[in-house]
Amino acid sequence: MLWPFTDRPRIRNRSLTRALLAFLLLASWSASLRAQTIDDGVMMPRKSLCTGFLYAHDSWDQYWEGTLKRGNGNIGTITTQNVTWMGNYGVTDRLNVIATVPYVWTHASQGVLHGMKGFQDVTVAAKYNLIETAFTSHGFLRSILVASAGAPLSDYTPDFYPLSIGSASRRVSGRATLNFQARAGWFINASAAYTWRDKVTLDRPAYFTDGQLYLSDEVAMPDVFDYTVSAGYRKRGLHIPFSFTQQSTLGGGDVRRQDMPFVSNRMNFSKVDALVMYFLPKTKNLAVRVAAAYTVSGRNVGQASTVTAGLLYTFHF
Repeated sequence: MLWPFTDRPRIRNRSLTRALLAFLLLASWSASLRAQTIDDGVMMPRKSLCTGFLYAHDSWDQYWEGTLKRGNGNIGTITTQNVTWMGNYGVTDRLNVIATVPYVWTHASQGVLHGMKGFQDVTVAAKYNLIETAFTSHGFLRSILVASAGAPLSDYTPDFYPLSIGSASRRVSGRATLNFQARAGWFINASAAYTWRDKVTLDRPAYFTDGQLYLSDEVAMPDVFDYTVSAGYRKRGLHIPFSFTQQSTLGGGDVRRQDMPFVSNRMNFSKVDALVMYFLPKTKNLAVRVAAAYTVSGRNVGQASTVTAGLLYTFHF
């Protein structure tokens, strides 16, 4: 999901790249289903590598300017697309290493501002299964910790929202996940994360945000807290979760009336999503993944609809 703006005298397109958070990291199975993301309760088995590409299409024509929901004829519909390479390797049955690299491009259907394109941020994560134990006769409980870090891959500008492709901020995140998997196939999952973000540098000597003028090219980025709760079915090559996600930015100002958004704005949202992942019977290591998400409420973000599709293949060494 991206952010709004109104008309302005030409703004420079100095670099390329921006996009929504691409933490779409999936993995697969060996004898039984393994469909993994950074915030679920599933682990890749030892000496297995899942890799593939995911395509995402995100668009919106309504957004929240602070808490005011509105449209903007100067930009029409904002579309963000990305192709993300992902890789997930099982170092042991308890430790997985995950990496993603997204290529992003943006477009506005109206107005004079040009979209951007390029490689966004590389993300690397270590996922550790801290506790796994039987929990009643119906299933087992897992407690998982994740540490991740991300950094820009190209010299794109963050100072061109909503057409920038990223915030260009280095970040470190810690996540905890609790998962219950029933023997009958259904599961419930809860995950929460805190993300520390480094300052970013603009290509101008001063900026105005949150009612204050700053005579500097450096912008302090507020940290972010998010959580996800999900439930669904995972068994016999089929994975169907339904999720609710909430993100809260811990600081930052609102988009000013009739103005462009700014990189350090408070960007909060709640969204719902559904996913279907299926392992093809004749090539059981090849998985097809289709997902859809919708932003139900927000602050300084677009009310986005997102569709994702991809293919993932698992190698067993």
